[in-house]
Amino acid sequence: MEGMLDTLTTHGHIIGYVALFFYSLGGGMVAIIAAGVLSYSGQMNLSLSIIIAAIANTLGDTLLFYMSRYNKDAIMPYIIKHRRKVALSHLLMKKHGDKIIFFQKFVYGIKTLIPLTIGLTKYSFTKFNILNAISASIWAVLLGFASFYAGDSLIKIWNYITANPWTMPLIIGTLLGLIWFYFHKATRKRF
Repeated sequence: MEGMLDTLTTHGHIIGYVALFFYSLGGGMVAIIAAGVLSYSGQMNLSLSIIIAAIANTLGDTLLFYMSRYNKDAIMPYIIKHRRKVALSHLLMKKHGDKIIFFQKFVYGIKTLIPLTIGLTKYSFTKFNILNAISASIWAVLLGFASFYAGDSLIKIWNYITANPWTMPLIIGTLLGLIWFYFHKATRKRF
């Protein structure tokens, strides 16, 4: 997050919005949160940040869907490498249906795989694009406004972390451990 904040603040507004766009193509949760905090501090515009993040996130997932639908040969090595997560993605799609397109935007580790695996099915491209655009807009609005209104608290937390650098590896290690534990438990073989 420090790198994202530095990029958004030190390189000017236009480059900050460009960085937000490119970061949001691949998920961008940290970028929209950073943009919300910077909007709170008056360094960015919240509405513009939300619009940019929503458009970029929509385009990113649409591109993943399109690539897996029409360029399977290039995608298959990546998918084979993550076959358990792909199986989990298929199970989540069967269990939750269209709602998974929305929920995947908030779940690290499957947000790239869901559009790829949906693209491998006969799911309607038009339906995916409509649901994806709606989901990306809701995602950007929720995270943008939440980080804007929690800006003061997030700035205090950030100041504490930068004053105590030992806390960042602890936080990242804990988050990665929880993510690993979830995927290990969700994708393990059951006999």
